[in-house]
Amino acid sequence: MSHRWHFFRAGGVDQVSLRDGSDLTSLGELDQKLWVALAMPTKGVEIDPATLELLDGDKDGRVRVLDIQAAAAFIRDTFKRPDDLLTTKPKLELSALKDDRVVTAAKRMLSDLGKASATEVTAEDVAAHTKAFADTKLNGDGIVTADSTDDAELETTIGEIVTALGGELDRSGKLGVNRVKTDAFFAAIDERATWLARAKAQDVSPLGERTAAAADAFDAVRAKIDDFFTRCRVAAFDAKAADKLAPADATLESLSTHTLSATDPELAKLPLAKITADARLPLRAGVNPAWAASLGTFADAALTPLAGARDALTPQDMQAVVDKLAAHQAWRALEPASCVAKLDPARTNALAAPELRQKLAALIDADSALADEYAQLAAASKAVLFQRDFGRVVRNFVNFSDFYSKQDGAFQLGTLYLDARALHLCVPVLDAAKHAALAASSDSMLIYCDVTRGADKMQIAVAITNGDDDNIFVGRNGVFYDRKDQDWDATIVKIVANPISIRQAFWSPYKKLVRVIEDNVTKRAQAANAEALGKIDVAGGEISHVDSAAASPGAPAPTTPTPAAPPPKKIDLGTIAAIGVAIGGIGTLVGALLSTMFGLGAWLPIGIIALLLLISGPAMILAWLKLRRRNLGPILDANGWAINSRARINVAFGAAMTELAKLPPGAQRSLDDPYADKRTPWRRWAFLIVVLVLAGSWYVGRLDNLIPEAIQSTTVLGTNAPLWKKAHAETKPVAPAPAPA
Repeated sequence: MSHRWHFFRAGGVDQVSLRDGSDLTSLGELDQKLWVALAMPTKGVEIDPATLELLDGDKDGRVRVLDIQAAAAFIRDTFKRPDDLLTTKPKLELSALKDDRVVTAAKRMLSDLGKASATEVTAEDVAAHTKAFADTKLNGDGIVTADSTDDAELETTIGEIVTALGGELDRSGKLGVNRVKTDAFFAAIDERATWLARAKAQDVSPLGERTAAAADAFDAVRAKIDDFFTRCRVAAFDAKAADKLAPADATLESLSTHTLSATDPELAKLPLAKITADARLPLRAGVNPAWAASLGTFADAALTPLAGARDALTPQDMQAVVDKLAAHQAWRALEPASCVAKLDPARTNALAAPELRQKLAALIDADSALADEYAQLAAASKAVLFQRDFGRVVRNFVNFSDFYSKQDGAFQLGTLYLDARALHLCVPVLDAAKHAALAASSDSMLIYCDVTRGADKMQIAVAITNGDDDNIFVGRNGVFYDRKDQDWDATIVKIVANPISIRQAFWSPYKKLVRVIEDNVTKRAQAANAEALGKIDVAGGEISHVDSAAASPGAPAPTTPTPAAPPPKKIDLGTIAAIGVAIGGIGTLVGALLSTMFGLGAWLPIGIIALLLLISGPAMILAWLKLRRRNLGPILDANGWAINSRARINVAFGAAMTELAKLPPGAQRSLDDPYADKRTPWRRWAFLIVVLVLAGSWYVGRLDNLIPEAIQSTTVLGTNAPLWKKAHAETKPVAPAPAPA
């Protein structure tokens, strides 16, 4: 019978409840479509990395559904009461384990730590024993390092294998070798030793140990010598070819234009010597400088010991060298491409002996024999860490109950204090480019902050889900507290703007209007101030010039006539008319608005509300749509999570994620501020409002029945009074219909 699950609603998603051990051990039956997350990274998560490493079965840096299900199966087989795993406990009672092998391993762990009588194991015990066991010479991983033996020859051999094939990482963190590496290494040794033995059997070394050097010297110049003798044969065939095969004049001229050296590549392309029909290659004098050293080495190492001393090389001498080195060259052509080619023959032959490889194999076998023991110790360590952390893992993977119960999700790094707010939804930024591309889809107001503590530095993304954004700007500083309560300096470096609340959206049009007016006033004031300062500078310069001229002894009085005052500007009647039309239009608009509003009578409050909604409505609708879509998923996906469903952050939950400043309960507050700005008394404002209301009511004729005729609106305004226009519009005679024909 399949397990019966219970679900709860949070973040707009049905999430599975993990109520007891039965729910935990049945996770293998839970449809993956119902998991909140399908994968999470092992970095940037506030869970012990040692626990995450145990969960990460394939060691790829990610924990997936199958890893959680495998851990649940381990818990079922290891613990008497799987329910205990849902509660975080720093200690594991040995009596809670039902697997005798794990109990035995845990007891050995405690015994090794000098706690043989202890009945519980802690995470600190696990860390201490794991380090001590990993640092032992043999630690059960089938990998041996140079420190795994006291045999100097084995140490050297292990180092040679690591150099030749690369090493495997031992539990101690050092590079070592396993059976696969050693087998591959000794196979290469055997192949090379066989090739070296063939040299002795076939006598391919006419010069003994000097043969290899002779062959190397010959190979270095052989192609160039063949080229020279071929050119000489062509010159013997046709005398005119000697000049044609010599370097062209243009080539020599090009060499003359720059500084030459024996290593010049263009010089090395020229023939070894002058092309002649007698085909004699000088070895010392008259040789191309680029090849002089190589020819000298060839003569000393190969030609002289094989054919005798020569001042010049002939084709016959060349053939004698080729013949005597032929067997050696054929043997060298069969040299196997090998990772041990750099080892000298003596060392290769020593490694080919069976004794050394047998000792190394025995050492690896001894280490591997401890694998089962280590596996049980690892199981005991896993049980301790799972007792402490597994409940938290599933509450941040199978469901997000930690996050929605405000117990801090594993992806939350800490709290940022900024702008009189405590921002709790702070996540790391592991890849800034990827985060910026995905996180904008969350429809959340995000700020990116660089946080530093001494030499440590990281970047975080913070969601603002309450309040407003009036004082949020790039460069503003705050303080970030991590989960260890360590304080970091935080600076905003980027903002992703999105609505924060309906209330903020309601006031946003008016705030924008105020900012536009303030900006325009500021610009005009700055321009006027600059113009005034410019005039003062000009006037000051003229006065200074006049004073200096007057102060000069014997200087004649200035004869420059004082410029006449500019004629007064004439009044532009068109401008006056335009201003009048504008004022009239504004007055008409205001009058019509007041007339309409006061004409509503008892519906006046509804009219005011409708006007406000007309202005703020579009912003509020847009904010409502975005707040409905505000989602945690893209923020976590940007960090490598695989979120399987929407994880909404509605307005109510957002208020909990961003706490605004408020006075503590029972606090007293004095409103007497000796430095407060002077305020206009409220009575004056009330009087002004009453006057405006009465003036508007009089204008539309609402007071005409209550006041004397001399001051009624129809008397004062005449035909311009709204009441007069309305009355005449209602009594306007209707034209009679035409009589029937």
